[in-house]
Amino acid sequence: MRPDVWKLARERGSVEGNIDAHRLTRVADVLAQGPAEISWRIAGAADGEGRAALDIELTGEVTLRCQRCLGSFAWPVRHHGTVLLAASESELAALDARIEAEVVLAAGPLDPLELVEDELILALPFAPRHPADTCSPPADPMTTHRRT
Repeated sequence: MRPDVWKLARERGSVEGNIDAHRLTRVADVLAQGPAEISWRIAGAADGEGRAALDIELTGEVTLRCQRCLGSFAWPVRHHGTVLLAASESELAALDARIEAEVVLAAGPLDPLELVEDELILALPFAPRHPADTCSPPADPMTTHRRT
């Protein structure tokens, strides 16, 4: 399914679905084994200047590996992002130079799951960790020794 994103933006339409985030190749490496169900919705919109945009909402929960103790834990995903649409490389470059918003090239049909994956990458923590009071760091092998 590759919707016409220009029509989606113009008509304020939407597409939605669910995906197991383990299927998203750029995200799969950072996920631990366990549930990773994400519901997504992409809705047509316009920014404050009337430029075509897409609002992308993600909800769900993924399983991450704690960088402190190496245990796995559930990470809630509640993310909203907006991307502006550019019809050409030159428009993309011009918008990127002038505004802070994320801009995507939409010269042809876009795969909604690529947009979902981009936003999920932004929603995940750089270094996932349990809250400090619930995490037990692993024993340091350099200080643990065996008495004989």
